[in-house]
This record gives sequence, structure tokens and C-alpha cells, in this order.
Amino acid sequence: MFLIISVILSFLTAFTIVFTSIPTIVYVAKAKKLFDEPGTRKAHKSNTPALGGIGIFAALLITIGVFTDFSVRREFQFLFTASIILFFFGLKDDILIIAPIKKLWGQLLASLIVILLGEIRITNLHGFAGITQIGDISSILLTLFVFVVIINGFNLIDGIDGLASGVGILASLIFGVIFFLNREFDYSIIASAMAGSLITFFYFNVFSKKFKVFMGDSGSLLVGLFMALVVVRFNEINIVRSNEFFIRAAPAVSISILIIPLFDTIRVFFIRLFRGKSPFKADTNHVHHQLIAMGMSHLKATLYILGVNIIFIILAFSLNQLGIFKLLLINLILAIFFSLLPEIIFKLKEKKIKQNNS
Repeated sequence: MFLIISVILSFLTAFTIVFTSIPTIVYVAKAKKLFDEPGTRKAHKSNTPALGGIGIFAALLITIGVFTDFSVRREFQFLFTASIILFFFGLKDDILIIAPIKKLWGQLLASLIVILLGEIRITNLHGFAGITQIGDISSILLTLFVFVVIINGFNLIDGIDGLASGVGILASLIFGVIFFLNREFDYSIIASAMAGSLITFFYFNVFSKKFKVFMGDSGSLLVGLFMALVVVRFNEINIVRSNEFFIRAAPAVSISILIIPLFDTIRVFFIRLFRGKSPFKADTNHVHHQLIAMGMSHLKATLYILGVNIIFIILAFSLNQLGIFKLLLINLILAIFFSLLPEIIFKLKEKKIKQNNS
């Protein structure tokens, strides 16, 4: 009962901190003229404070400090340190704008602190391609790759109202329940805190007019870091088949849960490289940009993408017994289809308009 109460209180604490801090953050941002201004590749049309990450940062770190025991979960001590580093890299970018390569160095530094000092690693491939246990060097490199991709994924999908926070809410709730069922209560507390802080932020970001705020890099990078941590832990607890709530295709399931940031990031990077551009050069090739170009509002585009995400999650748990390879193949085919769907619909509409005009 105490553990259940701790999980609930972590949610409420994070929820309350963000709810009470955002109005103050917005007031200060407006007073100091710290805005995210509209631009050619930005979907918003008016100056908006982009410091919502400050509230999320405070909520997550205070909740971890109060409800988790660093002596039991040594890795949380280093997560705390990495969070501070990544937060300030993001905050500097929100206020002054820094080069993408500098942000990448910040991501690498924060990730390596958690991986090397916190000893958070992917140690097993669950039989994918016939591979189970992997060596230390391979483990570190693979985990670092996963961290950087997830962190960048959340950073890159934070382009329209509610999308990054909406995906974060879905993932946090699902991972939180799984951790709780597997008696991984400290990780359930972290997932619960993420859900509480992001639900509150989602309200201000999507529905509030007076206190509308963006997450900013200080928030999206931080959410990506925490999400990478829970993904790695989720895969590690599903190595042992004797686990009561064992998930056979855990790596593929975790990809399904985070399919939006993962696939969209990899897809956009390939498009940029194919066109001879830097993979870190910002553009409007993301799926959410295409939906906005079709005439969708931010809310409709976000709900469409979240709806697609839910389809992937349902299929992942329903088809879990197919194994990693088959589930990954299904993910890839469906991801390609859903990423092309907006463009197909847009072209069909254009064709219909031309036919009607002629």
C-alpha cells in the first residue's frame, strides 16, 4: 500500500509543481521578452514563451529526490546529474540558440554519465538475429546510440502543440504500469512523475491562451533522456522469461511505443542525407509539418499522430508472441505507410481540385 501511495503521490507532486510554476514562468518570460518567434519552418504564428522545460525539470528532479532512494537505485544519482547538464544545454538553446553539434555533445555527455557511471546498459538482444548476451563495449555503444536517438527524437517532434508531451504521456503511462506490475516501483515512480508533469504541461501548451507555453529544448531533451532510461530498463527486466509479466519481443514493443519520435527522426535524417544536407539541418520534412501544410490545426494533427501511435501500441502487445523480427517488420511497413499517407491524401485533394476547376 505504501508503494502504491508513493506512485500516486509522485504523479500528484509533479502535476502540482508544473501547474503552479508555468504561470510564473510565462510572466517572467513575457517580462524579459524571452519568446520563440515565428519563422519559416515554425508552425506557430505569434511570439510564445518557450521555457516550459523549467517547470518539467523542477517537477522531475524534486519528485525523484523525494520519492526515490539513491542508495537503492544508484543510477538515479547519475540521472540527476545528467538531467542538470542536459537541461542547461537546452535552456541555453532556448534563450540564445546554440549550434546543433554543441547540443549533440551535451546529449553524449549526459548519456555517458548515466551509461558509464550509472551502469544503465542494454546487455541482451533477446535472441534477435540469434544474439543474446553482448559484450561491454557493444553494450555501451548500443545504449549510447539508443539514448541519442530517443533524446533527439523527442527534440525533433516538438514542433507542434501537444505532440512531444502527448507521446511522452502515452509512453509514461504504459511503461509506468508495466514497471508497477513487475514490482519495479522506483521506475514506476519516475514514469508516474513524467506522466504527471507532461499532462499538466499539455494543458497549458494546447488549451491555455493566457499561459500558453512551449516545452523548448530544455524540456524536450530532458523528456528524451528520461524516456531513454525507462526504455533501457524495460528491455532489461524482460530478459528473464520466468518474469510473471514477461514480454517476449520487448525491444520491438518498446520501439512500437516510441514509434513516432524514432521513425520520424530516422526518416528525416535519411531524407536530409539523400539531399546532400546535414542530418542536423532543420527543415519541414517532419510528418507533423506535412499535416499542418494540409490545413490541419495543431490539435487535429497531434490527435491524428497520437491515434496512429495508439494503433502501434495495441498491435505491439497483441502481436508480441510473433517475436522481435516479425514485429519490427510490421512496425516498419506500417510506419512507412502512415508517414506517406498525409502526402498521398494531399496529392489526391490537389488532383480533385484541379479536376473540379477544369
